[in-house]
Amino acid sequence: MYETLCTPRIPDEAAMARCRARWDGVAKPLNGLGQLEDIICRMAGLTGTDEVCLDPKSVLVLCADNGVVARGVTQSDASVTAAVARSIAMGRGNVCRMAEVAGARVIPVDVGMEAEVDHPGILVRKIMRGTRDISRGPAMEKSQALALIRAGMELVRERKELGDRLIATGEMGIGNTTTSSAMASVLLGMPPQRMTGRGAGLPPEKLRHKIRVIDEAIRVNDLDPNDPLDVLHKLGGCDIAAMAGVCLGGARYGVPILLDGFISGVAALVALLVCPGAKHALFATHVSREPAGRLVLDALGLRPLVYADMALGEGTGAVTVMPMLDMALAVYKSGSTFKDIQISAYKRFSEGS
Repeated sequence: MYETLCTPRIPDEAAMARCRARWDGVAKPLNGLGQLEDIICRMAGLTGTDEVCLDPKSVLVLCADNGVVARGVTQSDASVTAAVARSIAMGRGNVCRMAEVAGARVIPVDVGMEAEVDHPGILVRKIMRGTRDISRGPAMEKSQALALIRAGMELVRERKELGDRLIATGEMGIGNTTTSSAMASVLLGMPPQRMTGRGAGLPPEKLRHKIRVIDEAIRVNDLDPNDPLDVLHKLGGCDIAAMAGVCLGGARYGVPILLDGFISGVAALVALLVCPGAKHALFATHVSREPAGRLVLDALGLRPLVYADMALGEGTGAVTVMPMLDMALAVYKSGSTFKDIQISAYKRFSEGS
């Protein structure tokens, strides 16, 4: 249905084979670094070279407001989105402190905040000033959702031209666990009660209200669960749409994309339903403690690296694994080989040998 939206790169099988052979030459048990080896090999296939490089790195934090906040589904009001975006732009956000350790640049991007935050550190790609209340009707027009997706893809192109080799997704938007839970419920065909969590810390009665609002949103919108863009423009947020575009951009331009938690997982699900080949560019980092976090990863067919009960957002979960990847790459590039230490290499055997 949306084949022309993104033409993904086909993984380079030869580069992956060279990468695997190089791993097997390092003096360690075969697959001794487990998923870390697999990820580096997948990145070799995506980028077309076994000389994998992960620097420079960046974190795109997509910032947007959600009209459903007016229904009292959050502990904070919409003004917090702009306040946190400004804090990130000033280098004071939680993700900024973590990214500094990981050697990544953090880029807050206004794709749909209500407020105009005047700060040079915020990249403005605003398509609209927040979405409408999804419990009363569609969040946005389909044309706006498509514009946001294309904006996300363009961000990846720009970052690649500036030299970035690895991009992490992040988000900042009060109310976006409501929009993402609503979308996940429809796309995965599961009840909102199973897909909805406490977000930033709702008490039980507020959580029940949040679920009721999501039920209303699903009921009042004439949804086609087989059309991901229909679900996106009626139930989603500007941040989710732009992150879906980042996922598709990674596939088009050959840039590995580190997914953060539940919300970016929902965005990735949209990307894969639009373009299944986008999966080659996507890498799960951690399992969010939102109830549907693991369910979304299972639907994506991706395995996370970290189980840390995180639910902070901003891209912090994705940044957490960056040092792990750097350490794996150090072994890949500079680890002792079997020849170096003069011992016989391990051999691979087929199952049943």
